[in-house]
Amino acid sequence: MSNASQQLISVHPEDIKFIFELEKQCFCDLKVVNNTEHHVAFKVKTTSPKKYFVRPNANVIQPWDACFIRVTLQPQNESPLDLQCKDKFLLQSTVVPPHSDIDDLSPDTFKKDGGKLVEECKLKVVYIAPNSASADAIRNSNGSPDISSNQAIQRAKEERDAAIRQTKQLQQELDMLKKRLQKGNAGFSLKFAIFVALIGLVVGLLLNFAPSSTSLYSTSLSSTSPSSTSLSSTPPSSTSLE
Repeated sequence: MSNASQQLISVHPEDIKFIFELEKQCFCDLKVVNNTEHHVAFKVKTTSPKKYFVRPNANVIQPWDACFIRVTLQPQNESPLDLQCKDKFLLQSTVVPPHSDIDDLSPDTFKKDGGKLVEECKLKVVYIAPNSASADAIRNSNGSPDISSNQAIQRAKEERDAAIRQTKQLQQELDMLKKRLQKGNAGFSLKFAIFVALIGLVVGLLLNFAPSSTSLYSTSLSSTSPSSTSLSSTPPSSTSLE
């Protein structure tokens, strides 16, 4: 890519190079660099999707950060003439809102409509003979500490993003559980209010019944008072002993 500093992203190396061997799987690592202060999303397309496996084929790169892509060539039964390959890759990139997640982006993110800026970078595929000097250079590059450490960083970022998504999912489940509990408490409060009202009604009935019982009891006592008076007029036997 020319004028990389004016592009949203730059790709290293500029070609996808494979050490081609029949019946063997081979791969090429690409470093995608965000050259801006914005969050940039990218997507990878190829003219032969059944031959290649790209991981990740889409992602969001933070400002001034980088991402590694591994392009894997599936085992081939035939070798192209003079190892000339006509396959091509297209890497699209565009600016997205801060802290965007690739899974949450719209399918129209990379469509050129409404004046939206979508940059495209074309990458050609190069097959290299296994015994050539170029193959040795690629082997050394793939095994360099810089590539290994950067891949470890990329894996850590992917694990972090997965943890963030899991945390969001757990938070949503927790919010749903809180809502269910609140609904349950509301039902319990209504039942409790009805129960208290019933108790109040029963107590009221008992209180209404209590005065009538007291009046009957007092009436019965008043009806028996004359006999009690007559008995009291009779002198006690202890007086006759005097």
